[in-house]
Amino acid sequence: MKRKRLFSFLVVGVGIVVIVGILVGVKGLQIAALIEAGESMPEPEETVAAHTVEVRSVEQTLTALGTVSPVFGVDIAADAPGVVREIAFRSGQTVREGDLLLQLDVAVEKAELASAEASVRLAELNLERSRDLYGKEAIPRAELDAAEANQLQAQARVEAMRATIDRKTIRAPFDGKLGVRRVQLGQFLNSGAAVVSLQAMESVYVDFTLPQQRLSQLNTGMLIRVRSDASPDKVFEGELTTIEPAVDGRTRSVRLQASFENPDLLLRPGMFVRVAVVLPEEQDVKLIPATSVLAAPYGDSVFVVQEREDGAQIVRQRFVRRGRSVGDYVVIEEGVEEGDLVVSDGAFKLRNDLKVRIDNDKAAQPSFNPQPDEA
Repeated sequence: MKRKRLFSFLVVGVGIVVIVGILVGVKGLQIAALIEAGESMPEPEETVAAHTVEVRSVEQTLTALGTVSPVFGVDIAADAPGVVREIAFRSGQTVREGDLLLQLDVAVEKAELASAEASVRLAELNLERSRDLYGKEAIPRAELDAAEANQLQAQARVEAMRATIDRKTIRAPFDGKLGVRRVQLGQFLNSGAAVVSLQAMESVYVDFTLPQQRLSQLNTGMLIRVRSDASPDKVFEGELTTIEPAVDGRTRSVRLQASFENPDLLLRPGMFVRVAVVLPEEQDVKLIPATSVLAAPYGDSVFVVQEREDGAQIVRQRFVRRGRSVGDYVVIEEGVEEGDLVVSDGAFKLRNDLKVRIDNDKAAQPSFNPQPDEA
C-alpha cells in the first residue's frame, strides 16, 4: 500500500516537472524572439525644429503698469442749488470753451438784479447832485461821502446778483468731449451735484511708478512706449515729462508721468496700459525663441541638441534662467551659450538622450516685431 502511494507521488511530481519545463521553454523562446525583434528594430527618433542661440544688441527697457489720465478732465457740477430750466448739450457731444451746458432757474435773481440796477441809477443821480451842491458849498463833505458810499453799495449788489446768475449758468471750462448726462429737465440740483463729465483727450498723460533703484536711470525726455488691450496692434509713443521729486515712503517707488498725443482718441482716461521706458544704452543678450522654453514648477528648461559618438543627434535637458521677452524671443541669462542648438518646436515630447531629426521647413519663424496677422 505504501509502495503504491509513493509511486503515485512520483508520477505526479514528474508530471509537474515536465509541465514546468515545457512552460519555461515556451516562455524562453518567446523572450528570445522579442529580444531578436527588438535588436532588429530601428532606434526611436523624433522630428523637431531647432534654433541656434544668438547674441544680439537690443534696447533696454523698464516695464511697469500705468493708467491713462487726461490733461484736462473734470466732472462738471452745480455751483449753486436750483431747478434745471435748460439743458443745452447732448451726451457725447464735443464742446468748445464757454459753450452753455446747463441753465438753472434764475427768475428770482433776475428780478432782484433789476431792482439792484434801479438802485444804482438812483444812487448815481444822488451822487451827481451831491457833487454839484458840494461844489457850491451847499452841503458838507460828509454828505458827499455818504452819497459815494451809497452808489458803491448799490453797484456791489448788482455785481453780487450777476455773480449768482453766473453761478447758475454752467458753461464748458475748456474744449473737450462730454460724457453721459446725469441730470433731467426740471430736476432740483443741490450744490455740488454732478451734471456731466468733460474730458480733453487730444493729449493725455500716463501715470506709472518704478522702484527707487531705477531712479538713477531716469531722465525727462526719455522715450516711453505703451500698449493697451483695447488696441492690441497699436504701440503708442510718448515722452517722459515728470519725475516726482519725492519717493513714496510706503512703497519705496517713484511716481512718473509721460505725455502722449492722442489724435485718434484710442487712449481713454482711466484706461490700463503696459508701459516700457526705453533706456538710451543697448545691451548684448542671448536670445532663443519663446517656444523653446518649457515652464515647470521646479524651473524653466530647454532641450539642447548634441551629437553622439556615432554621429546621431540627441537631446539633453538644461535648466535656464530667463529674462524679459523681445518680440517672439526671450532673453536667457543662464543655462545656454552662444552657438548652442536648442529645440524650438516639439520640445514637449522629448526626454534625455532621445534621438532627433531636425526639420525647420514647417516651423514658425520667430520675429522681433510680431504682428497680429502673423499669429
